[in-house]
Amino acid sequence: MESESFSTLLRTASREQHEEVRGSSFIGALLGRKLGVEAFARYTEQLWFVYGALEAGARHLAADPVAGPFLRPELFRRAALERDLEHLRGPGWRRTAGALPATLEYAERISVCARTWPAGYVAHHYTRYMGDLSGGQIIRDTAERTWGFPKKGDGVRFYVFEEIPNPAAFKRAYCELLDALPGDRLERQRTVAECKRAYALNNGMFEALGEEFPLTA
Repeated sequence: MESESFSTLLRTASREQHEEVRGSSFIGALLGRKLGVEAFARYTEQLWFVYGALEAGARHLAADPVAGPFLRPELFRRAALERDLEHLRGPGWRRTAGALPATLEYAERISVCARTWPAGYVAHHYTRYMGDLSGGQIIRDTAERTWGFPKKGDGVRFYVFEEIPNPAAFKRAYCELLDALPGDRLERQRTVAECKRAYALNNGMFEALGEEFPLTA
């Protein structure tokens, strides 16, 4: 394990949690085109709260030697989420937006890490943004086909990284930053554990959404 790069260690250590997210009943139903557009809108709304915490944290950590190098504006998603929500819910969407308790727990943990533990914040940053650049594209494609959103347009802008023309190259550079992350072995173990926690919190949000949108026979 000592010889593994840190980015590889993060990826392999969180593989089980990643499979749990992929296997969640809510995401399975969404990708299986078994849920209506309201479920997709509610999911988008929850992401707005999560990315609100991530990107508020980024403002405080811009000069931090640990987290600062990861904070690339071309990754930021909140503005895109707001355009999507206006399309999905109308111009008054902010008045009715509400976070599920599981979403609040998730966002609060991100905020705590941003305030107190930059490497822990990086664990959340990695889990979200690298996932968006990868598996998030499957959700975009499904949403476009299921609900007729314009390709890479309003409704699915969250999944479109216009300023990252080569996602594979971007992810390689990101992994190099992870491999260079400062910290001893214990700090890296803590960061891996936080990555697992991020997946668990994300899965908790999916479970809560699944309870709100149960599949009926």
